[in-house]
Amino acid sequence: MIEKFNGIFYFLIFIIHFLGVGVYAFQTIVDTKKFMKKFNIASTGAIMTRLAGAFMLAVFLMSIYVGFVRPNGLADTWAFFNLVFVNNLCVFLCNFYSVKIDKTGITKNTGNEPVISPLVFTVLSALLCYGLADKIYS
Repeated sequence: MIEKFNGIFYFLIFIIHFLGVGVYAFQTIVDTKKFMKKFNIASTGAIMTRLAGAFMLAVFLMSIYVGFVRPNGLADTWAFFNLVFVNNLCVFLCNFYSVKIDKTGITKNTGNEPVISPLVFTVLSALLCYGLADKIYS
């Protein structure tokens, strides 16, 4: 199992990255009210919050399939991993712009989580694309 991820390091990166995505998916879809309260989102934003969560849920479910169910394992999954990387990068850039430059909807309680979290996901997904290149691009 671990060898299909090129060792324990990339296996742990895979688990940490996609488990994190799963946690955010759960928070935005199931624990929506608490998530919205944390970021001071009005109740009218529930549908869009769950919409974002649905995208994360799709990525989480695909990661389970690609990593643990798919007969060919990670072979030829470059499109999935690259899409995850580009998605993470876009979320980071948009959130950076929103929090640090535009500041629309930002309060004193907003914090840096909307910037730091997608930055971490971007770095982790870049590491996966690099470290699993021999598998995903085969």
